[in-house]
Order: sequence, then C-alpha cells, then structure tokens
Amino acid sequence: MTLHITILPGDGIGPEVTREAVRIMGTVLDHHERPFTCEEHAIGGTAYKQFGSPLPEKTLKACLASNAVLLGAVGGPDFDALPKELRPETGLLALRQALGGYANLRPAVSCPSIADCSPLRPEVVRGADMLIVRELLGGIYFGEPRGFSGDHSAAFNTMRYSTEEIERIAHVAFKQARNRRHKVTSVDKANVLECSQLWRQVVTRVGRDYPDVKLEHTYVDSCAMRLVTDPGSFDVVLAENLFGDILSDEAAVIAGSLGMLSSATIGGKVDLYEPVHGSAPDIAGRGIANPIGAILSVAMLLRHSAGLEHAASDIEQSVREVLDAGYRTADINRGHTKFLASTTEMAHQIETTVTGMMERRRAHAV
Repeated sequence: MTLHITILPGDGIGPEVTREAVRIMGTVLDHHERPFTCEEHAIGGTAYKQFGSPLPEKTLKACLASNAVLLGAVGGPDFDALPKELRPETGLLALRQALGGYANLRPAVSCPSIADCSPLRPEVVRGADMLIVRELLGGIYFGEPRGFSGDHSAAFNTMRYSTEEIERIAHVAFKQARNRRHKVTSVDKANVLECSQLWRQVVTRVGRDYPDVKLEHTYVDSCAMRLVTDPGSFDVVLAENLFGDILSDEAAVIAGSLGMLSSATIGGKVDLYEPVHGSAPDIAGRGIANPIGAILSVAMLLRHSAGLEHAASDIEQSVREVLDAGYRTADINRGHTKFLASTTEMAHQIETTVTGMMERRRAHAV
C-alpha cells in the first residue's frame, strides 16, 4: 500500500530540519521498497503570508487525505501582533483538532555520549529513558466557558475532562508501557482539583486491566522535581494537557536540548509527527539547527503509521552512533566537540549510517 505523507515545513527552522528528515525518510522507505508520496503544503505564519490564513483549506484537505503528516514548526515574533484567529499557533491547534489525535507521545532519552550537554549532572541523567503520554484535546486548553470579563479586568478558563477522555488516554499509556518497562506514572493535582480527582479514579480503574503494569500516582509539582532529580525513575508518564505540555518541555533537560526531542500525535483520523523545538527564528537560515528531533519524528512515523519497526529502530540507533562518533550541532556543543556539524552535515552522517546498517542487514539475510 502506498504511504501518502503530507509535509508541512512551516516557519523558522521548520523547513531546514524537515528537508533533512524527509530525505532520510525517503532513503529508508526506498530501501524497504515501500511506495510513498510526499505532498508539501503551507501552515502557520508562512501560510498566513501567502494565503491570509494559518491553516488554508487546501492544506487541511491534503492532511485529512493522507496517511500521516510531518510538521516542521510554526510561529515567530513577526506574528505576535496578529488577531488570535490568524496566529500560527491557532492554525496548529485547529489542525490537531481536525486530525483528531488525542494522544501525544514524547520520548525523552539521555544518550550517554551527550550526557554532559544536560544542565543536570551526567550521573543524574545517565540511563534516563521515558515516554511522556500527554492528553491533547481536553483540559483547560479547550474547556468552555473561557474569555474575559466585559471590561477586561478579569479572565477565566475552564479545566474540564470526561471519564471517556481519561479512559482513552490511559489505555494508550498502559499499552505503551507494555512495550517498555511496564510502569506508568500518572500525574495529577488531586489534592486541589476535582478534574484531577476524577483523573486519578479513572486511571486507577483502567490500570486494573493491565495487571502486568505497575501504576503510581504523583502530584504534578512532585513530578516536576523528580524530573530533574531522579529522571531514571520514570518509564511512561501519563498527564493531562496542561501538565503534559509543561513537563514534556522540562524533560528536554534529560536529552540535553529541545532539538533532540521528537513527538507523535496519534489516535485520530491521521497521525501527526513533529519535533518539539519550535520555530527558533533567531537561528533560522543559518544552517545550524539540530535536525535530530525531526529525524526522530520520522522514525516515529515509520513505527506508528508505516508499521516499519525495524526501520524506526535503525534510525534511532544511527542517531546514537553518530553522536557517539563525536558529531554535534551547535545546541549540543560544549566546547570540546570533535566534529561541529551543520544541519545538513548532521543529517548526512545519520543517513549514511542508517544506509550502511540496512545494507548490512540485507546482505546478512541473503
């Protein structure tokens, strides 16, 4: 079956890192003889400049007609003064809602060779390997009512969750844990929030369906502290929308840089893959952006949307080998780098490594 992929390069460094990731994806899919198509469309600030909308109808239709969407990044200070409905982030939120993906998967792994890039001590992050499962379509980001008082002297938002919304994201977390180290840490603020009290009750009930998975509950403030003091104690972290948003960015300290983090949004009509780092307009066009987050997002796409587990693992292993060989982009350079690589050079090294890995496997099979 042909894999139809919509590419949304977006703003800032998005086009730079997406270009490299797409090239590697094409190399891997060709090797596995998996037919695919890539169709590029505009989103975010770039789309607003061209079409007057951060999510043009043509872009949305293409995404809904594809098997997977790969996004670069959206946003930038040039668009901050726009009305809310025209801002790049509004287009991204609308896309997520339209695709229907409710589960955001964000791995955070410490590679031994760049443990010194973390602001934490190497012995703290060494061996840390977690997956944050964030609920994406509920909570305070989407709850109603919301708004301002008539004179704008006050503002209000509503945190709201249903049992069904909590159940479906909890099942995702427990199933992911079964493929890892069989532990789920559920994050809430049940000592204060009724939403969190329901969250804890429902997650506990769902957990009984997975007797092989250990479940622990923790408050969000305690979780935030543990992320920087004992990150190795986590396997799968389950969190609602707001808490998951904050904690997953905090988890960047484990990997050493936001540029190292990938993500997948699954569970809806079409799955969406994107690096976590944002558009970073201050370095756009300079050829120094870290493409690894985008490349690892492609690995997640191959795993979840293409069913190519070996291909995904090969890319992940290639990233580790290139880092072990001493290649670094500027964001993970600590002054004693063996090879300071540009965006293109880092991607080239990963592509060369994964190609060699696949060719050796093919030769061994023959």
